[in-house]
Amino acid sequence: MNLNMNSVESLVAQIQGLSGDINELSQLSSFLKQSEELLHTESTRLAPLLNELDPSIHSLGYLYILDACTSVPILKEQVNEVVLSISRFINICAAEQIRLAPDKFISICKRFKDQVMLLQDPMRGVAPMLTALRKLQSSSEHLTTLHPDYLLLCLLSKCYKSGLSILEDDIFEVEQPRDLLLYCYYGVQRCCVEAMIGVAMYLEISYVHLLLLNDKEALLTHYLMISCIKLGVVTAPMSIISAIAVEAYKKYILVSLIHLGQFSTNFPKYTSSAAQRNVKNFSQPYLELVSSYSAGKISELEAFVQANKDKFETDKNLGLVKQVVSSMYKHNIQRLTQTYLTLSLQDIANTVQLNSPKEAEMHVLKMIQDGEINATINQKDGMVRFLEDPEQYRTCEMIERIDSSIRRAMMLSKKLTSMNELMSCDLSYLGKAGKEQKRFDFDDFDSVPSKFNI
Repeated sequence: MNLNMNSVESLVAQIQGLSGDINELSQLSSFLKQSEELLHTESTRLAPLLNELDPSIHSLGYLYILDACTSVPILKEQVNEVVLSISRFINICAAEQIRLAPDKFISICKRFKDQVMLLQDPMRGVAPMLTALRKLQSSSEHLTTLHPDYLLLCLLSKCYKSGLSILEDDIFEVEQPRDLLLYCYYGVQRCCVEAMIGVAMYLEISYVHLLLLNDKEALLTHYLMISCIKLGVVTAPMSIISAIAVEAYKKYILVSLIHLGQFSTNFPKYTSSAAQRNVKNFSQPYLELVSSYSAGKISELEAFVQANKDKFETDKNLGLVKQVVSSMYKHNIQRLTQTYLTLSLQDIANTVQLNSPKEAEMHVLKMIQDGEINATINQKDGMVRFLEDPEQYRTCEMIERIDSSIRRAMMLSKKLTSMNELMSCDLSYLGKAGKEQKRFDFDDFDSVPSKFNI
């Protein structure tokens, strides 16, 4: 059966007639599902129908027709027009209507992402994709399939701060495990770029220029965000090891060394056995880098990096590795503040293996400026005096920040308690938990009575 003039008019009439009343949308949805095969059969002839519909009012019908029109291969000269059409629809469509056909909406959004990348203009997709995922979300706690695509576009277009808007959300609902892993992986990529200082590095998915951040609090915030994201991707339930988890783990090692000067290889007990057994095996050069870094000798670290340069370059992590080498000077200077009250620039240069007192002075000045140490330099005699942290935690601003953190912790505690109560009644979860119980210590579980009164 082909779409004739009468069936076209009937289709448009049904969409226009049933879109106004929210109670009739389910009837329209059923009608469109029945017409889906017909729409795809005549997809090349449907474009004129879009001009007869208002995407803000007839969103559901418009979505089905737009999906059919864009399901066929798009000619190169038509790409720009298609991108404009989808972008306009995303911006003005009604959220309550497109949620009746989420798979269709996700499908055209992914085609939109593919087309802006084909145009080599990923920035055009950033704002519409954010709008799309917000309309698709049932709440800010919901991780959609579009989250990873949005972060990818942010990375490719170097709109790093735009990605922060969704990374700050607390995620409790996940549709597909792969979405969570990609969300975490791209999130780590974004935080790495935002938080690092210095040269540009090449990441797997794009050339990314590192941004300059002089705010100590901002750097710490980004490190904490990376830590949380890493825990999400590496400790996520998995029956086999994921390449995404391995790559995120490698970057987490490097960023931990840069920010903290140390790294712990211990996993939480709830980490899947697949991750615990395999992720370290795929990250041996990085774990050896941790050992070399812990020795505190810059010459040995540089020799190790040079010997394994090809491995780091293959992983597209050489830029971060170079940052690790540079950070050793900073962390060695920070260790000196724990031992000495005063020290000459020459002694600092000798201890941390810098070439001259002038170079040591530049490092100390930069660390003072970034708030990483509290010190004064007497340029007359070349002496550095290390001071105590001036923060006394008595200001109104500090009290407000502490109070805000406490309130947030209480809110998360209530949320987790609620989720735990729901999960404790889920039969499928209880079945899996019983099989996995042998992997955990007995103390990790609440005591269970041997008999139940029914």
